[in-house]
Amino acid sequence: MAVPTVKNAAGREVPLEINGRPATPFMGVGKHKPTGHRYGPPVPSCSNFPSDGNKVVGSLEEALRLCGLSDGMTISTHHHLRDGDLISNRVFDIASSMGIKDLVWFPSASFPCNDPVIKYLEDGTINRIEGSMNGPLGRFVSEGRMKGTAVLRSHGGRVQAILDGEVRIDIAVLAAPTADSYGNAKGTGGKSACGVLGYAKADSMYASKVIVVTDNLVDLPCYPMEIEGNYVDYVVVVDKIGIPEKIVSGTTQVTKSPDRLLIAEMTAAFLEKSGILKDGVTMQAGAGGTSLAIAVFLHEIFKKKGWRSKFGFGGSTRYMVEMLEKGQMGYILDAQAFDLDSVASVERNANHIPYPVFNAYNYHSKGNLTSMMDIMILGATEIDLNFNGNVVTHSDGYLLHGIGGWQNCLHARNVILPVPLFRDRIPVIVDEVTTLCGPGELIDVIITERGIAINPIRTDLIESVKDSGLPLKTIRELKEEAERICGKPSRPDFEDEIVAAIKWVDGTVIDVVRKLKPAKSADDGKL
Repeated sequence: MAVPTVKNAAGREVPLEINGRPATPFMGVGKHKPTGHRYGPPVPSCSNFPSDGNKVVGSLEEALRLCGLSDGMTISTHHHLRDGDLISNRVFDIASSMGIKDLVWFPSASFPCNDPVIKYLEDGTINRIEGSMNGPLGRFVSEGRMKGTAVLRSHGGRVQAILDGEVRIDIAVLAAPTADSYGNAKGTGGKSACGVLGYAKADSMYASKVIVVTDNLVDLPCYPMEIEGNYVDYVVVVDKIGIPEKIVSGTTQVTKSPDRLLIAEMTAAFLEKSGILKDGVTMQAGAGGTSLAIAVFLHEIFKKKGWRSKFGFGGSTRYMVEMLEKGQMGYILDAQAFDLDSVASVERNANHIPYPVFNAYNYHSKGNLTSMMDIMILGATEIDLNFNGNVVTHSDGYLLHGIGGWQNCLHARNVILPVPLFRDRIPVIVDEVTTLCGPGELIDVIITERGIAINPIRTDLIESVKDSGLPLKTIRELKEEAERICGKPSRPDFEDEIVAAIKWVDGTVIDVVRKLKPAKSADDGKL
């Protein structure tokens, strides 16, 4: 039976029900007002736990059995171990061996190391993923091969879903580089240090059962604890939770591409000439090659002018650490460490502060860190003539990326998207984005190697740079230039079946991803 759909406030056709539960269509930025009370997990009792505080059990399988792992449960994991994660897949290896079916996997993100779970989607161990799906996992979903409907949320949207009870975690399995027998845990120390555990905080507090898995058990107390032991049911000690060289990249490099370097240089120039960049500014940038180049250019401006950023919000990089240690940044508030320098910095710098997305991004809270940020540097797979952004699908329609913190970051005062005009000869600026992830009213400036487009609603920014000598163009002019070089991209061909829903930061449905029609072969239609 077909699920009823309706056009939301963005004009996108979205379902009124997802995986058997009611869904609220996107109403517009800031329009949906939640009601009711926060979800709470079951009330525990100290009488059910060891009086000496020792919660260590013999294996992950034992811990899962003690937690009552059964069909249809929701299992959460975090992604701080990134592509070096050795724990998430192990959960489903165990579940499959136990004959468990129809689990919901609720990761904060997935990486190529998680591709092996495809076999558990195929055999029914996992019903669906509610979290980011990259590469082969995303392709699997786009082809309509997953039993349930995927749900993609931003990092803050994930916290919102947990706290509001939209997703009720039955068992959280949280890998921790260091922990004690009581369950206190942190992201530093040991052979698998990842820096911080900012994505695991909400899971630890709101899951019905919590398992901490570590390869570095220390004496009580493990301090400073990011996960607190009084939320933890069981502790498991294993030989290895992650592959260190894959947990974070020790070789994160500034781009060497001339076009990307030009984009970075133009971005720094725009920020300086517009007056956005100033003493005491707050900012966030990513860890891609272009973003790192921007950070280098901005650092030089800060040093030249004697300025200092009040704080930077991370994902942290060694370039942020350098600014902190050389006095050009007051604090790093960090939810995720992107490289080895950042991991080390968390331990040695008092002003490099673990700061969970629980506190930074949740839109259903009494204030969001992102709305206090002056500068937000983001990317996109597509941008359209109305400045709408897409970060989950490509122009071919395949679901290949997660949302990350992208949607939450759109609420900053100045949202800048430095992007190439085209990738692999496919224009980035299109008539209409394939999948709507963020409304154009929240995206302020597009910076490409061939010109800068400012959202017409930002008349203040347009006025601030009108005599700057920067290559200002309309977004239509940029689109037309890309098409003169690359041609107009063809649109993907979709079936009616919805394979994934895209949630906005407030839990409403902003768009969907539909199943791709199989590509026609050269022999189709021939006798």
